[in-house]
Amino acid sequence: MHTDQRGHWPISTDLIGLRRHLQRYMSQVGLAGTRRDDLLLAANEAVINVLEHGDAAGSVSVWRDEEDLVVDVVDDAGRLAPDQADRRRPGPGAVRGFGLWLMGRLCDEFTICQSDGRSHVRLRMHLHATPGAG
Repeated sequence: MHTDQRGHWPISTDLIGLRRHLQRYMSQVGLAGTRRDDLLLAANEAVINVLEHGDAAGSVSVWRDEEDLVVDVVDDAGRLAPDQADRRRPGPGAVRGFGLWLMGRLCDEFTICQSDGRSHVRLRMHLHATPGAG
């Protein structure tokens, strides 16, 4: 797969279909095993946030460069702020609030930015795990 090829899909309630698209892309570029599963879970959490806390409007894009696979989840409502990427683990007894914390734990990079009234969640995973990391 060439590095200039991207996947792009609108967010919908068809989470199974979206995960299938992402998994196919990830497999084509060589991300496999636990790292693929971690990135899929993190992307799923980001999309669920758009569905539950945004206006259920946004998109998911995926691409690779020479070293990384990147998933961007855009929330058109723009309610997620950059400082929310530094989320601590929810306390004992919490039933919500684990999604952002989990994204930060699963991915090599997790950032949130805002532009044009939208929130952008970026999830990055190195294609080749660093020995001794993790």
